[in-house]
Order: sequence, then structure tokens, then C-alpha cells
Amino acid sequence: MRVLHIITRMIVGGAQENTLFNCLDLARHHGDQVRLLTGPSLGSEGELLSRSDVTGVEIETSPSLLRAIHPYHDWRAYQALKRSIQSWRPDVVHTHSAKGGLLGRAAAWQLRVPCVVHTVHGAPFHPYQSVLARKFFIACERWAAKRCHHMISVADAMTDLMVDAKVADRSQFTTIYSGMDVEPFLTSGSCRDDTRKRLGFASEDIVFGKIARLFHLKGHQYVIEAARRIGDQLPHAKFLFVGDGLLRAQLESQIEAAGLRDRFVFTGLVSPAEIPALISAMDVLVHASLREGLARALPQALLSGKPVISFNIDGAREVVLSGITGYLTAPKDINQLADAMRALGLSPSDRKAFGEEGRMRFTEQFRHESMTRSIRELYQRVLAGATGITRRG
Repeated sequence: MRVLHIITRMIVGGAQENTLFNCLDLARHHGDQVRLLTGPSLGSEGELLSRSDVTGVEIETSPSLLRAIHPYHDWRAYQALKRSIQSWRPDVVHTHSAKGGLLGRAAAWQLRVPCVVHTVHGAPFHPYQSVLARKFFIACERWAAKRCHHMISVADAMTDLMVDAKVADRSQFTTIYSGMDVEPFLTSGSCRDDTRKRLGFASEDIVFGKIARLFHLKGHQYVIEAARRIGDQLPHAKFLFVGDGLLRAQLESQIEAAGLRDRFVFTGLVSPAEIPALISAMDVLVHASLREGLARALPQALLSGKPVISFNIDGAREVVLSGITGYLTAPKDINQLADAMRALGLSPSDRKAFGEEGRMRFTEQFRHESMTRSIRELYQRVLAGATGITRRG
């Protein structure tokens, strides 16, 4: 096949890692011709395409394909997408992200590409937007949904969200979990002692880690407040924030004001290759985001044998099974979050049992090879006309 992937930017992030694995697998394991068309990766989040192992995939950068809405740039990006599709003539156009999904699907559908697929990594509409913004993004998604053959959700919760918003019928979605290289997580325990020593953690410390950009709606402030509340019961509790972003100074000020400066360690921006070792240094992963498709950090921690605590949002409940692999708590409920952290902090046996259960349940489900195989089979069904999806619009 000739497969064109379209995504707005290739920063260090879950949707981007998913896309890159899919591109590399298609080229290396299935012999497909693959092109990745992306906008510039700007900002403090880092970028993925400088990795030495990104070979076998053509990379095309469109300077106008930017994340922010801008009529002039968006029109130029749309024209650039059409030119690329016309010249390369792919069998499949697979889009990702809100902007890339909207413009990419429109261009591919206009040019009658045989298979147009979109992955919903996370809905662009959410309860924390203004009513007007939410309605606008829902309308955009409904319009774009009529310009593709099928959509992939990275969690069942994403399908539920899109169907409830009347974006498309449930039959137009298939859940395929976001894949990753599971082996470094399965073997990460060998890195634990060295990594903890490097980060300054003592053997008796109980380390609660969070992996996310230091950005709005990621929930770092709730973890800091919960840390303040459990300090007396867990004097050896320490906290590791993995990632960087524009809220770092604000979060450091909150930590300072709470008198917790000696309990928190910030890693700054790290490459995906460093994540297994950093998880190995943790005893519990805490995920307090307010919106997320299915955060990769959750299965990554479980694959590493670590229990997880998460707000009960989106796809989290599909891997965080309360009392089995960790605990789910109500979003923004700091008392529940602190209680869950306290419970796992005081019970080494639960930490061990929950982590082992998560590793057993989810290892095969999150292999990137399994993800790509399922995605390619979906392409083949669409190309064979077996999905029952007909052209509309």
C-alpha cells in the first residue's frame, strides 16, 4: 500500500508516538510505502523526528499546517495537502489531531482517495471550553466525519464521547489501543536503583510520579495539594514530575508555598526512550488530567509493574481498574486523590499485586505491532469495500 499519514505536529506526545510507530511498522514489517506529512514542531514540548531510528518513512513538512486556527494558514495548508495527495497518489490517507484531521480528511475526500481513516486520540471538544467553542468543534467534527470511511478510537470512551455528541454513528468507529514498545517497560526494574540514586531518592522513599506536559488541564496542581494533605501520614513520600511546559514556574511556586520543595523533583523535557527508567524509579503513577483519550503513561506504568491512580476520565477506566490495578477517583476531588495515594503509600503488598495484575492484563494489548496489524487490516477492509461505508457529501 501507499499510506499517507497527516498530523499537525510531531512533538513528544502520545498521539505522535502512536503515529510514528504506525508509520515505521507499516514500512518495516509490511513493506508499505509510507509518507508522514506534518506541520512544524514548535515550542517546549520537543520533537520526535530527530530520532536516529526514523528510517524508511518519507517526511514532508508543511509550514502552514499549524495547531492554532488561522484562516490564511489553514487555507494554504489545505492546498498543500491537496498537492501532496495529487502528486503522491496514496491508497490510504490516515489523519490525526483536530486540525490535521479536518483539513486532511477534506482534501483526501475531495480527491477521492480510496481509503480515508481518522484516529481520535482525544476529542477537540470538552466540558472546560466555552459553550460556543464546544459547539464549534462538535460541528467541525460532524462535518469531517462525513468525509472519511472509518474512524479509529484509542479507547472505547472516545467512541462513546463522539457518539453522544452525534458526531457519527457508532458503526463508523473501531477501538484500537495506542501501541508502544512494551519490552523496555517489562524489563525496567533493572534500572530502578541507579535511576533513583541519580534522581536523589533514598531506598525508603515512596515515589509518586506523574508524566505529562506542565500544561493546562493536566492536573499537576491537584497532585501538589494532595501531597500536602498526606505529608504527615507518609513522611517518606516523594514526587517526581516528568515533563516540561509553560506552567513550570507556577507549579514550583505552589510547591514552595506548600512547604514541599524538598519532596518534589522535576525532570524537565525527556525523550520517550527515558520513560521506562523514570517509571522504574516510581512506586505509584498518579494521573490527574481532566481530559485525555487514554494517556500512554497509564499502561506504561502497568507494564512496568507499577499501580496507577487516575481521575475517572475518558479512557482511564479501561486500564485503571479500582482495587485491581489501582484506583480511580472523581476529577478534581483532592480528598479522594489523597486517600488513594495514602492507601497505596501504606501498602507495599497492594502496590505489588496491582502492578503485577496490570502487567499480566495489558502487555499484549499495547504492543505497537498489534496496533499496526489491526490498523492495516482496517485499511484492507475499507479498500475491499467491506465496512459498509459509502461515500457521502
